[in-house]
Amino acid sequence: MLHSSLIELVPRCSLTPATARIFIAVVAATTLAVATSFALRGMWPVLLFAGLEIGVLAWAVRASMRAGSKRETIAVDEQSITIRRIDPAGEDFLVFPRHGSAVKLHAPSTAQHPSRLVLESRGAACEVGRFLTEDERRTLAARLKQLVGNTNEPSAL
Repeated sequence: MLHSSLIELVPRCSLTPATARIFIAVVAATTLAVATSFALRGMWPVLLFAGLEIGVLAWAVRASMRAGSKRETIAVDEQSITIRRIDPAGEDFLVFPRHGSAVKLHAPSTAQHPSRLVLESRGAACEVGRFLTEDERRTLAARLKQLVGNTNEPSAL
C-alpha cells in the first residue's frame, strides 16, 4: 500500500491586500496632512518629500505582499520526494528519489544568518523553507528526517 505525506509551507503575512491598502491610505493621509500644514507656511518642498515617502512605503508594502505569496509543498511517498515551489515568477518542480536522499540542516555561517535546510540526493540539492523562522526550520528538518529516513532505515510512512 502506498502512503504519502504532504507538507505545505507558507510565509507568515499579517496583511491582506485590503488591509495593506487601508494601511497605506491612513499613513498617506496623515503624512499629507502634516506636510500640507508646513506647505501652507511656505515650506512647500515638504510636500515633495512626503510624496516620495508615500511612494517608497507603497513600494515596500507591495514587495512584502509579493514575498508573502510564495508557497512550497513537499510531498514524500514511498518512491520519491517532490518539491513544488510557487511564487510570483512562476512555478517549478523538483523530484528526488526517496531512497538515498538526505535531509541536512546546515548551521549558519555567522550568528546573523539563518540556517539552511537542504534536501540532497545523488549530487543534487535543494534548499527548502528559506522564509521560515529558525524554530520552524528545525521542526521541519526533524519531520522531513522522520519521513525520508536514511538509506538503511525505514521511513515513518
